[in-house]
This record gives sequence, structure tokens and C-alpha cells, in this order.
Amino acid sequence: MELNGVEIEDTFCEAFGAVFTRILVTAIDEKWVKIASQVATGYGTSTIHCDSEAGVDVFVSANDTPDRRPGAILMFFKTKKEKMDSVLLNRIGQCILTCPTTACFDALNCSLDPEKDFEIKTGYKLKFFGDKYEEKVDGVYSFEAWKIPVMDGEFVVQSNFKVGKGIAGGNFLIFGETKEATLKAAEKAVEAIKEVENVITPFPGGIARSGSKVGSQYSFLNASTNDPLCPTLRNKIEDSLLGERDNYVYEIILDGATEDAIKKAMKLGIQAAAKISGVNKISAGNYGGKLGKFQYRLHDVLS
Repeated sequence: MELNGVEIEDTFCEAFGAVFTRILVTAIDEKWVKIASQVATGYGTSTIHCDSEAGVDVFVSANDTPDRRPGAILMFFKTKKEKMDSVLLNRIGQCILTCPTTACFDALNCSLDPEKDFEIKTGYKLKFFGDKYEEKVDGVYSFEAWKIPVMDGEFVVQSNFKVGKGIAGGNFLIFGETKEATLKAAEKAVEAIKEVENVITPFPGGIARSGSKVGSQYSFLNASTNDPLCPTLRNKIEDSLLGERDNYVYEIILDGATEDAIKKAMKLGIQAAAKISGVNKISAGNYGGKLGKFQYRLHDVLS
């Protein structure tokens, strides 16, 4: 299959189940919304070592937030549901509570299995920072919230946050002849994916240069560089997956609330990448179906 002269390999990406939260951060203006979002989602690329995979989903106008201020929706993904409470408590407590003018609310609106959504008492726990000066917000919202006294006024936080079942590790690979073309294609893919709600691309700028494989020749590592896709190893190993003109590879990794969101984001991202001259091929990463139950064949996604 070809798209704009770019080969779309007949393969599938392999993703796995995860739990996630989706929160809304508001602030006095867009500048502080962006600062809070950047800090709160930092160090959130891969659950190989980070406490969660994190990213900005969408920015929201003041007309669509509970406190009528501009906001951003952030998503956090984790493979173990019992760990999500500490993830959200740490990231809201250390990065949003501390940021000037912010407030924080739940924003989960869909998941793989809504009947299995559950709640964590993040805001209720954070209220104790108020040292008995915290107060329940009455008559303002349709949900329970707390106001915590801070040095620029009050930090308002919703009492409970929902946790849903989602998908992590959706992906596709962009093979290109020059670094400029391949990077531009990856950037265009991420821009297209941003149009889809309930999806994040957690790596820096949405792009991963360091694709990994499971395991390592070093016994103390559980993941290591994906050597068949490293151009500098093309003539040093027997199982290279790179053609003669495949000098650069970037991976787009996606986490999403639903299968429809993941597939739509993959389709838009691949279509955008394939428009860039100098892209040779689009492929995807999988482990033969052994890693996760969610498998998305590229040809089917694009059909």
C-alpha cells in the first residue's frame, strides 16, 4: 500500500491496556495555563521509568470551564491502577497547587469501559495542606470541591477524580532519507494528532528518537535501544530493518481513552507524515502480539 508515494508497511502496532486520569487545569490567563501544564506533565514520557505517561490533551476556552477561566486538559497514564492515586496526588500537589492562580478539576469524559471507572480522593487529600483552614466550596459547582488558602488567595480543587481504562503504546514509525524531512514529517504528524481529543503523545514534542525493545544484553535492564532501527548499526548487525535510503527514523507514540481515539489519531498522523517529501516508509512497532491485546493494522487504520 502506498500513500502519496510513501510505502505503508503491512504491519500492526501493538498497544496495551492502562488506566488514566484526565484533569482540567485553569488559571488567570493562557500564559499560566501553559506553565502549569508544562510542569505538571514533565518527566512523563514512558512508564519504563517515569511514574506515568503524561501530556496535554487540549486547551479549553474560558466559556467551557467551571470557573470561567482558560484551561488545559492533561492526561496521565499508568499500567497499575493502585499507583494512580499517588501519581495524581504528587503531580497536582507539587506542580499545580504550587503554580500561581491555578485551580484543578476532573475532566474524564470517556473510557474503554465506563462501568469500571473508579474515583480517587485526590482533592480531598490535598485539602489537608490547608492545616484546618481549608473550606468546602458551597453552592458553586455541581461536584464537591475544596478551597485551600495559599499566598495569592485560594487554590480550588475538586474532591474526587475519576480513573478510567484506556490504551497506551499505540505507535507508528516514520522512515526518511534526511533528518530534516523525517523530523518535519514527525512534527506534522503530531500537529494532526492534536486535533483529536482524548489522546496524548507523551514524548518530547510528541516524538521519540529512542525507540526501545524489550530486554537487553545487560541483565540489569528491562529495555534497550531498538538496534534494528538504528542507522549507525545498519552495517554492523544482521537484522537491520533499514533500507539503503532509510537514514533516520522517528516514532510517534500515542496513549488514548478509547480505541476510536487511538485509530483516528493514527490515521491523521500517518496521512500528515506521508505528505512530506523525503519520507520513504511508514511502519509500526510490535512484539509479535505478545505485549498487548490491542493491535492496529496500518492498512485497516487508513482504510
